[in-house]
Amino acid sequence: MTRKSFHRDEIDTSRPHPARIYDYLLGGKNNYELDREAGERLAGAAPEVRIGVRANRAFLRRAVRYVVGSGVRQILDIGTGLPTSPNVHETALEVAPDVRIAYVDNDPIVNTYADALLSGAGETSVVLGDLREPGALLQHPDVRRVIDFDQPVALLLVAVVHFLADADEPGRIIATLRDALPAGSFLVLSHATGDFADRSEAQAVYDNASARLNLRSRAGVEGFFEGFELIEPGLAQVPFWRPETPPPAGSGEIGFYGGVGRRTR
Repeated sequence: MTRKSFHRDEIDTSRPHPARIYDYLLGGKNNYELDREAGERLAGAAPEVRIGVRANRAFLRRAVRYVVGSGVRQILDIGTGLPTSPNVHETALEVAPDVRIAYVDNDPIVNTYADALLSGAGETSVVLGDLREPGALLQHPDVRRVIDFDQPVALLLVAVVHFLADADEPGRIIATLRDALPAGSFLVLSHATGDFADRSEAQAVYDNASARLNLRSRAGVEGFFEGFELIEPGLAQVPFWRPETPPPAGSGEIGFYGGVGRRTR
């Protein structure tokens, strides 16, 4: 396994970070007081957020099992966040022992916890990088060491694209990543939405965080799958994407869309 980075920035503890807020809401311990305060404000503004992040995590696990079960043996997980077990490699290796994973995140604390992230991970790398620079990510030597772009890849963009503003041109970014993937590859994507309730107060919690939250409609999220064929049931609220158990109470209010698309050419 490898552990590399673009650079080693100082960990910014002056503002909440989305990865650490998410970790707190999942019940993790890799967060700071200001992240916990932001998480509590978020839960106050959107009471379903705790079941929402757990439902999103469960969607990730189901989607990983699906793509690996479909024959993919390479995963590029951008915006992986902090180690939360079972993580992507743990889930994937339950299905096939030869899966290779490249984890990418822009928070240096993720790199700090890379040993925990990689524990028992097999052929895996952790790269400190930014989704806003897709060309650099695709060419990074520690991505290339693990991922062969001549073979199908599962691209994971789970709960990360909503931190891209429209000015960042998320459609262009995703298209750049998509165009590097051969036929038979998959896109696994989830994204926050305000379609089911007014979440302007929840959105405001991120105004002072290191990345702002950009809620998008169903049509806006579905547009990110251009060039992919959505797998049934298509884009859905995450608890309702191929559930293996009855969705928890309150799932109808969860403001996360999720979907899996296959690149056919």
